[in-house]
Amino acid sequence: MRNYRFMETKTYIGLWVTKDGYIRHELLPNGRYDEARGSRKSAYQGRYTLEGDHIEYVDDTGFTADGDFRDGILYHAGMVLYKEGTT
Repeated sequence: MRNYRFMETKTYIGLWVTKDGYIRHELLPNGRYDEARGSRKSAYQGRYTLEGDHIEYVDDTGFTADGDFRDGILYHAGMVLYKEGTT
């Protein structure tokens, strides 16, 4: 039997960037993320969970945010991010 939850998650693991490259979300396979902004690496770090095409973020300070994946694009907090190598 295949683990479809893993397959679904695996699709989203990797680096997601805005078109200008300023915002970069790295979704790690261990359920953690690291967000860089401009030259500031690790501007935000925390954990994420996926439910279908919806992502929930909780950063290490307790701040929460969410987003949705649609047609291979991540829509998050007014931002549009593309998986690295797909733009």
